[in-house]
Amino acid sequence: MTSPRAARRHGQARDREGTEESLRAAAIALLRRGGVLAGLNLRQVADEAGVNRGLVYQYFGSRRALLRSALFHRSRLNAEDAVDAAGLPLRERLSRLFWTSLRNPEPVRLAALLVLDGDDRPRALLNRGADREDLAAEAAAGRLPVEDVEAVQAAIASTICGYTLLREHLAREIGMPAEELDARMARCVEAMFTGRAP
Repeated sequence: MTSPRAARRHGQARDREGTEESLRAAAIALLRRGGVLAGLNLRQVADEAGVNRGLVYQYFGSRRALLRSALFHRSRLNAEDAVDAAGLPLRERLSRLFWTSLRNPEPVRLAALLVLDGDDRPRALLNRGADREDLAAEAAAGRLPVEDVEAVQAAIASTICGYTLLREHLAREIGMPAEELDARMARCVEAMFTGRAP
């Protein structure tokens, strides 16, 4: 039987988790509405989440810590997909990383904000070690357009992250629906890094 004190602690932990998630969601909603240059005011985050303003500081302490936490929680799907894709042929890995990034772009946006803010913790290479090993095997088999594995790894991350960030803007600038550009870009990424058109 659970003591009343233990039950209260368990309820408080659940409440804290819910409050933290509400604050992360509020921060992201405010960034979506106001844009990066509008800044992220922690009082507005608390108001948006419907919680006491002091909880933002108590749970996170700073704007950067809140964004880091949101990045960590929002990037799980992308990181899990990168791990699951390890060992697949390069063409399939590229496709999975590209489409996962487009389906869940929030981690890319948050990482970019943190990097622009001077934070060196965000990781653009979600599965760096295993991905590097897979690319080294591709290079050894002559299936990469260049043999510089680190540069290829950086180029893949830059291309996918850059497109994810600029997708809608690029589609408007080019004058085509984003979904059509996505399909064309996926083929282009595959051709760039496998040396073969799909």
